[in-house]
Amino acid sequence: MKTIRIISTALIASSIVAAPASATPPSGISVVGVVNGHFGQLDVSPSDKSGKWDMLLKTHVDTDVGADDITLQGGGSTGWHSHPATVFVTVVRGSITWYDGTDPVCPGHHYGTGQSFIESANIIHNAINASSSAEAEFVAVRMNPTGVPFVNDESKPTNCN
Repeated sequence: MKTIRIISTALIASSIVAAPASATPPSGISVVGVVNGHFGQLDVSPSDKSGKWDMLLKTHVDTDVGADDITLQGGGSTGWHSHPATVFVTVVRGSITWYDGTDPVCPGHHYGTGQSFIESANIIHNAINASSSAEAEFVAVRMNPTGVPFVNDESKPTNCN
């Protein structure tokens, strides 16, 4: 019985060590945190307006608001991942192709210098530098629940080539 337990334990341990990682690692990426602020619960009402523009923003838990400066080397990639909350992205140099792994056709959207887009919460995605040689840089402004990891590594969706 003791021998069976030892063999079973060894098999389980070796399968854990030998199992491939499910996440797709990033490559050629540098992430510099510009700022991260802790704001508690947010309650911005439409009374905070400027002309015809107003904003309604309410969270039910403590919230962090931050910005990251992300550089992708030529051919670099963020790796497949998701975020627990919306991210506002602006490309400041070069261009990227952003792939939406939750869409059945996994479309690639091209964004160049000066263009902005929104990544919705829990969307599995990957951004790739559109150039094989020049760097691409973008800034990500994020709001997320305090204490919750901002990046969740994800497996490459089977619908994306």
